[in-house]
Amino acid sequence: MAEIKKIATRESYGNALKELGEEFPDLVVLDADLAAATKTGIFKKAYPDRHIDCGIAECNMMGVAAGLSLVGKIPFVSSFAMFAAGRAFEQVRNSIGYPHLNVKIGATHAGITVGEDGASHQCNEDIALMRTIPGMVVMCPADDVEARAAVRAALEHEGPVYIRFGRAAVPVINDRPDYKFEIGKGSVLREGTDVTVVATGICVDAALGAAKMLEADGISAEVVSICTIKPLDEDIIVKSAGKTGRVVTVEEHSVIGGLGSAVCDCLCAKLPTPVKKVGMQDVFGESGSAAALLQKYGLDAEGVYRSVKDFV
Repeated sequence: MAEIKKIATRESYGNALKELGEEFPDLVVLDADLAAATKTGIFKKAYPDRHIDCGIAECNMMGVAAGLSLVGKIPFVSSFAMFAAGRAFEQVRNSIGYPHLNVKIGATHAGITVGEDGASHQCNEDIALMRTIPGMVVMCPADDVEARAAVRAALEHEGPVYIRFGRAAVPVINDRPDYKFEIGKGSVLREGTDVTVVATGICVDAALGAAKMLEADGISAEVVSICTIKPLDEDIIVKSAGKTGRVVTVEEHSVIGGLGSAVCDCLCAKLPTPVKKVGMQDVFGESGSAAALLQKYGLDAEGVYRSVKDFV
């Protein structure tokens, strides 16, 4: 059996920036003293004159990026999600979102898979925060292929974009010839009739694994992958919910304000459907290995399987 290829989406982010650097001379990258961790150091090595280390001053970095966008540059600002979305929220809102500037935020080390860094660094609130900013596009890629595509799409999109990347290496699941990425579009990775499992980020792989386990129990699960949480692909959600009659959302994020809330908003308005939200249940994370934390909080394939089976 061939070994499954794994790569962290933060690594994909750094590689994508480097690849796009030659094609887009106005692309500049800013970091807050974390270039080695966020992987923007890959871009820095190739284009040292277009990489700016703003130091541990995330709020100021957002202002610098805003200014650069106003003189025709396309800035990607990078830090851990806890600092990019959390610490600098006011500057993102007022200096980037309010004037609707062409700034892209690459937030790495999101969710509980930051692992041993503990609750202070495990940002499970960033999607909720960024969704509330008018005009902000919010994306959470599932793997290397989707992460690279999301970075390009963000660069080509006019306006502010927030992209969430992870620390841990994850399986590549979108490496297929017919893969196509578009902001605001989801995809059905597995057809089903009994329940819809809508997942984002690293939880897409867990959802696929859970679907295989459910199949052994005679439960047919449709798996819908959502990279763009805002704007949400409401058509694919409504179509699948209408087909199965039950929906489970899965995310490495708080169940308050993230993918689950976006799906519930959609279905409440367009097709009232029973929904179960799987994610961080109004709790902080804790220190531990990424694998152990995913297992404890029910976000691995086994945990998702149990949640869906109980719901069905």
